[in-house]
Amino acid sequence: MIEQVTVDKVLETANSQIIEVVSDYVTLRRRGINYLGNCPFHNEKTPSFTVSPHKGIFKCFGCGEGGNALNFVMKHDQLSFVDAIKHLGNKFNIHIEEEEYSPEQLKQKNERESMMVTSEYAGQFFSKNLTETDEGKSVGLSYFRSRGFRDDIIEKFQLGYSPEQRDALTKEALKQSYKLEYLEKTGLTIVRDNYQADRFRGRVMFPIHSLAGKVIAFGGRILKNDKKTAKYLNSPESEIYHKSRVLYGIYHAKQEITRKDRCYLVEGYTDVLSFHQAGISNVVASSGTALTSDQIRLIARFTKNITIIYDGDPAGLKASLRGIDLVLAEGMNVKVLLLPDGEDPDTFAKERNEEQLIKYIEEHQQDFIKFKTSLLLADAQNDPIKKAQLIQDIVRSISIIPDTITRSVYVKECSTLLKVDERVLMQETGKLQKKKQEEDFRRSAPRPSNEPPPEIFNQPSSGPGTQQAPNVTVNPFELEEREILRFLVKFGERPVNPDEEDKVSVGQYILHELKQDDLMSNNPAYNKMMEAYDAAIGTSDATALKFFVNNSDPELSKLASDLIGKEHDLSKIHEKFGVVTHAEEKLPDLVPKIVMELKWKKVKTVLKEKRQQLQQMEASGNADGLMELMQELTTWQQVLAHISKELGGRTIV
Repeated sequence: MIEQVTVDKVLETANSQIIEVVSDYVTLRRRGINYLGNCPFHNEKTPSFTVSPHKGIFKCFGCGEGGNALNFVMKHDQLSFVDAIKHLGNKFNIHIEEEEYSPEQLKQKNERESMMVTSEYAGQFFSKNLTETDEGKSVGLSYFRSRGFRDDIIEKFQLGYSPEQRDALTKEALKQSYKLEYLEKTGLTIVRDNYQADRFRGRVMFPIHSLAGKVIAFGGRILKNDKKTAKYLNSPESEIYHKSRVLYGIYHAKQEITRKDRCYLVEGYTDVLSFHQAGISNVVASSGTALTSDQIRLIARFTKNITIIYDGDPAGLKASLRGIDLVLAEGMNVKVLLLPDGEDPDTFAKERNEEQLIKYIEEHQQDFIKFKTSLLLADAQNDPIKKAQLIQDIVRSISIIPDTITRSVYVKECSTLLKVDERVLMQETGKLQKKKQEEDFRRSAPRPSNEPPPEIFNQPSSGPGTQQAPNVTVNPFELEEREILRFLVKFGERPVNPDEEDKVSVGQYILHELKQDDLMSNNPAYNKMMEAYDAAIGTSDATALKFFVNNSDPELSKLASDLIGKEHDLSKIHEKFGVVTHAEEKLPDLVPKIVMELKWKKVKTVLKEKRQQLQQMEASGNADGLMELMQELTTWQQVLAHISKELGGRTIV
């Protein structure tokens, strides 16, 4: 296990440099004292994802995700607490001592973690075989060098070689206490009855990395001329690898994509390698699979500008046009580069240096209208029917662009290129958009009364960390309880009575008042926060803000970031007290008042219930207990009057 002092050091360092942590995954732009970007946890066109460097938190006001730097890495990369700490420790050069995994510890790790560890080991095995065995050097390394790849590129991408032996990897992995179950689940080993064999034997290996740089899958190329065997073989889908959501090279490209504000999209592994070797690293590959919306959204986290590079083979070009439409639908700015006939990105990049390659791309890349028009006009020639189909095809592409201004620009360009009245094109675009809106409406229309809507299982929770089931009563004290917790997080260690000798902190006052009047919340997450701080009082020198934001419990740090995510010092419930510029200057007045607000509302609720009981008694003619109930009502009204007086003479209803 990792010592707590090390965990605290990693958390404090990562949260103090949260911009650097999040920028590895999201393009952030400064706005005032905060930074803004597109949320990586849901699909959005308008940025609502905010990072606060002085608070050390992130918060998305679109989907509600929030927390500290550790929470972000855990959520984004689907890492365990320990793995996220190690990732951040490595990033900030903080030495972390941890015992090696024993076979028993490895068994106890959950399935996903075990698969990640197994894939990482396989990557090291293939890489070692490439450079340290006779077979690897003579077959695998010779192949890479014959393709012109330098040793630094081979090392950078952890290229490897899988031996011809039927079960070389499997046998060695089992010897090192890795489990056959995870070798099979990651697709590294094929298991049939008592037969075990390496999936990739006799192939050069291309590890596929996650956004965090973890090996999650492999692509293998066979070197023999065997028509019965696939030239390239990829890892099967697994718990850690979904090919539709992964781009080859994204880990090595993400920072340069952000810096250059452009991504080059190619098709294969060697295309990416050759671009890197030429000095261009803002390049990723779809790895031979059809481009997906998830892959485009992955690029969109770092840039809105994408250039798709196609090789000179016209056969597969028309099928690739669907990929352009997907890019447009995600609101990306797309350009297309068609290489000369017979060339592909791999060979083309090898013949040019960085300057020559960039110059060629900039001079020859086209916007999608010009590219699609030139490609399809060659087929249409003088056939009016085919030309009409071409126009409809391009108008369909324009209609899926979400931005109105961009659509109108493309309509104008299409009108000029195809010599078609702009008004006609606008009309056709409008029809297609209306049709799409109707289809979307039908899909979202209410279902029959006997069929529950799917969203019933995704109702908003009454508090972070809780899932609200259908028909659960909404917490009537939500606003007041959250405001009390917000003061606890922001000012917990500050004195609520600074002018007195025996000082009481805001946290001590709040906890005492809530406990003595039995005002603890019915929300488990809120109670957990108060209990955690109650236990920490006197044992930690950290401020309440640091205690919660840097907390190793993801639920607490996320709730804290939710509470302080907005920059307003005070919520709207304090407008009735007048405008307060700086809350910390008014703590002796405000803290008692926010607690009184909760008491006032709870007493009002009790009074309402008692009055309803009284009405029911009078209506039923049942006089038993009537006098007792009326006495109770009088007592509660007196309590309410006292609280109202404390709040400044509030009217009692």
